[in-house]
Amino acid sequence: MPIFYDCQRCTACCRWPGQVKLTEAEITALAAHLEISEFDFIQRYTRLRPDRRGLALTEQPDGACVFLDGRDCRVQPVKPQQCRDFPNGWRFEGFEKFCRAVPREAAESASPPA
Repeated sequence: MPIFYDCQRCTACCRWPGQVKLTEAEITALAAHLEISEFDFIQRYTRLRPDRRGLALTEQPDGACVFLDGRDCRVQPVKPQQCRDFPNGWRFEGFEKFCRAVPREAAESASPPA
């Protein structure tokens, strides 16, 4: 049976250095949520991805997401799809050592909860 992970909102994934890729629609939603222009959002919170094929969120000096504030996500209602998909839609090798998501068997015909 496939395994589904129930997120416990431990924020470990938000503290792991990496690349949160952004779509144009996500940039629009994030800027609106923060009540700033898309131009200002891009200047303040993004960087060019290493492959030069788009933008990614910047990180705090320790590698944590720029929007992580303690144990809270400042953009939770509009967080990027990549963040929403972790750890079921994508994951990094060894994530289980840091992530507190609870694994459970999922029926193959059932979709994971949203």
